[in-house]
Amino acid sequence: MAAPSHTAAPAEEKNLEMRVIRVGTRKSQLARIQTDSVVAMLKTLNPGLQFEIRDKILDTALSKIGEKSLFTKELEHALERNEVDLVVHSLKDLPTVLPPGFTIGAVCKRENPYDAVVFHPKFVGKTLETLPEKSVVGTSSLRRAAQLQRKFPHLQFKSIRGNLNTRLQKLDELQEFSAIILAAAGLQRMGWQNRVGQILHPEDCMYAVGQGALGVEVRAKDQDMLDLVGMLHDPETLLCCIAERAFLRHLEGGCSVPVAVHTAIKDGQLYLTGGVWSLDGSESMQETMQATIAVPAQHEDGPEDDPQLVGITAQNIPRVAQLAAENLGTSLANLLLNKGAKSILDVARQLNDAH
Repeated sequence: MAAPSHTAAPAEEKNLEMRVIRVGTRKSQLARIQTDSVVAMLKTLNPGLQFEIRDKILDTALSKIGEKSLFTKELEHALERNEVDLVVHSLKDLPTVLPPGFTIGAVCKRENPYDAVVFHPKFVGKTLETLPEKSVVGTSSLRRAAQLQRKFPHLQFKSIRGNLNTRLQKLDELQEFSAIILAAAGLQRMGWQNRVGQILHPEDCMYAVGQGALGVEVRAKDQDMLDLVGMLHDPETLLCCIAERAFLRHLEGGCSVPVAVHTAIKDGQLYLTGGVWSLDGSESMQETMQATIAVPAQHEDGPEDDPQLVGITAQNIPRVAQLAAENLGTSLANLLLNKGAKSILDVARQLNDAH
């Protein structure tokens, strides 16, 4: 496999310069901001290339099971039909197994992965701990609700849906919610840092797999696009997210069950903490494991038959480090499963499906 390179081969560059690179996105403010940021990075690295952003409007009725997954499918159809060349997603919205023919060609540098609390104007200056008894906190996430119910039993947690703009509007204009929980990265990207009243650290609420990172999806066989977007891989974020995604995949988790993680890289060691919760947070299980990922920057592996790991292709990052990260995630999932995590997840899944 070739050593990491930040310059495209002249022939390939010329090949790409002859076409306009079409970028698919959802027609939402946050999706557009995220897409624009990725296009800006690609333009900086490839000043000669032309990009065109295509908004995808979803005309299907949106169901409980997945506004996001429906949008993902629509954008993948556009990729499949060769209407777009790449699609930018929040990595946490992408399943750990992608449909055949697609791959995540870039995992961009992670922004703040933590969750943030935004308070109703009358509770500004408070924290979740100091909110009045029976205050209602809005979140669309089973993961957040399960962890926070356990930590803050004096609060009530209620589902709140819609995009960021809609949720903030519901918080401010209705008297229903005292606070809502959102991903800090989304608020930062929207320029709404001033609304953040509290950041939730792992001891209060671990984050979702891939949270805070952007993933760029391309056709798995489109080598031109893989070479182009592969320049955006952030090695540390990539390895953390491979470990997290492997953990989730092996648990067979998803949005329908409370699974959360925390990762850190220090002195060549990747530390992964993962946990599972019952829907009401009364039962939980979490463990931490670590793996060595310090490897030479260049390596002599030959090409792989299937270079994807948990849906990600990273040809310019040492394979041995990627495999160590994947193995860490799988090993941690096995540890939890051996301790009885499956029964917690099965009950959570059944209860959620019944709603």
